[in-house]
Amino acid sequence: MLRKPSALRDGDRVAIVAPASPFDRDRFERGVTELRDLGFEPVFDERVFERQAYVAGSAPARAEAFRAAWRDPSVAALVAARGGYGSAQLLPLLDPAELRQRPKALVACSDVTALLTFLTIQCGVVGFHGPMAVTLADGRQGYDRGSLLGHLSQPRAFGPLPADDGVEVLQRGRARGCLLGGTLTQLVASFGTPFPFDPPPGFVLLLDDVGERPYRLDRMLTQMRQAGVLSRAAAVVCSEFPDCSEPSGDLDARAVLAGVRADVDGPVLFGVPTGHTRGRPVVTLPLGVEVSIDTAAPGRLTVEEAAVA
Repeated sequence: MLRKPSALRDGDRVAIVAPASPFDRDRFERGVTELRDLGFEPVFDERVFERQAYVAGSAPARAEAFRAAWRDPSVAALVAARGGYGSAQLLPLLDPAELRQRPKALVACSDVTALLTFLTIQCGVVGFHGPMAVTLADGRQGYDRGSLLGHLSQPRAFGPLPADDGVEVLQRGRARGCLLGGTLTQLVASFGTPFPFDPPPGFVLLLDDVGERPYRLDRMLTQMRQAGVLSRAAAVVCSEFPDCSEPSGDLDARAVLAGVRADVDGPVLFGVPTGHTRGRPVVTLPLGVEVSIDTAAPGRLTVEEAAVA
C-alpha cells in the first residue's frame, strides 16, 4: 500500500521545482499564472532559474532545492517546471525515508519519470503523471483541468478517464492493478542501477515517450521484455507517442507497441492523452493506485482508488 499525500485545498502553496532541464522564462511565468488561476499559491526558489549546460543547475543544487520544497511544511505539493534531461542525477542525493515520512504530491512527466518511479517504487508514495509548468502555460488547451484537480483535491476514486475519444484498443480484455510507469526511455534507463523500475506482478504498465524512432522503441521494449517487466503486466496503457514515426511514414509507434500483445494477456490501449500528446490537453493519471481497464466499457480506463487522503 503506497502512502498518499493530503488532498490539496484552495490557497495551498505549490512549489515549482526544476529537477531536469532549463526552461523558457515566459512559459514558466504563464504556468505560474495558471497555478494561481487554479486557486493555489505558486512558490519557487530562485535556484530554479540556474543553468548549467543542458540542465537546470548542478545536481546537488537541484536535489537540495527539491528536498527543501519537500521538507517545507508550508508546501503542499510540487510541480516540475519541465522535463528534458537530468532528473536521474538527483536520485543518489535523495533519502527515500525522508520522502516517505512526509508524502506530498509530485506532478510531472517526461524525464521526471525518473523521480516519479523513485517516489512510487523506492519510496512507496503515490505520484502524478501530469502537466508541468510549461504545459500549464497553454491553459485549458494544454492540460485537462478536471483530472488534475480531481486527483489532487478529491479524496475519492476519480472514476473513468475523461478523454476516451481517440483511444484505440490494440488488445481486448479486462484487468485491474496498480498503475505504474511513465516515459519508456527513463524506465529502461533505470535497469541495472540502484533505482530500478521493478514493479510487482499484476500491475498496469503506463508507457509514454516522444521523438523516438520505431527501432529505438523496439530496442527499449526488447530490453523491458528481457528484464522480465512486460510479463508481469496485467495490462498496458500507451500514450499518443508523438513524433515517433519513421521519416518515410512507413512505420509508427503504434505498430511497434502493438508487439507487447505477445507478452501481455490483458488489454492494451494506445493513444491515451497523458504526458506527451499531439496537441490534446494532458490528462493527469495517478501512479501507485488501483485502476481498471475494460475495453468493452465506454470509459475504458477507470481510476478505482483515491490518490490523495
